[in-house]
Amino acid sequence: MNINVYLAGEIHSNWRNEVKEKARNLPVTFTGPMENHDRSDFIGEEILGSQPNAILKDEAASRINNFRTKVLMDKADIVIALFGEKYKQWNTAMDASSALTNKKPLIIIRPENLHHPLKELSSKADVTVETIDQAIAVLSYLLEQE
Repeated sequence: MNINVYLAGEIHSNWRNEVKEKARNLPVTFTGPMENHDRSDFIGEEILGSQPNAILKDEAASRINNFRTKVLMDKADIVIALFGEKYKQWNTAMDASSALTNKKPLIIIRPENLHHPLKELSSKADVTVETIDQAIAVLSYLLEQE
């Protein structure tokens, strides 16, 4: 059995590479948002042409990025949403909420110090862990054949 996992969360650090490396022996395919920040920010203008101002530029890019997220998350068997300590987490919260709304199994990774601000979201997730290693252990357990 191969499972498709959507990795939701910030695109500024290399956490996805860590997940992929640690899961390299598991039958898992990973998808996620565009990790090239400049490409993500400028995709609206790349496809639709120059926009008259920064707000419309952001809206054009957002529509295309949201389309990508919707399609890839719809195809996912599981969503893993990482809430880190350094970057703002609005997109992660939105993606985790979308996963719940669409009844996608959800694993939240969040450090202990984010327990309180994420308590309601964590209580709705299927699993909440504190580390990438714990999330990989959950995937490993899911895929055990015994």
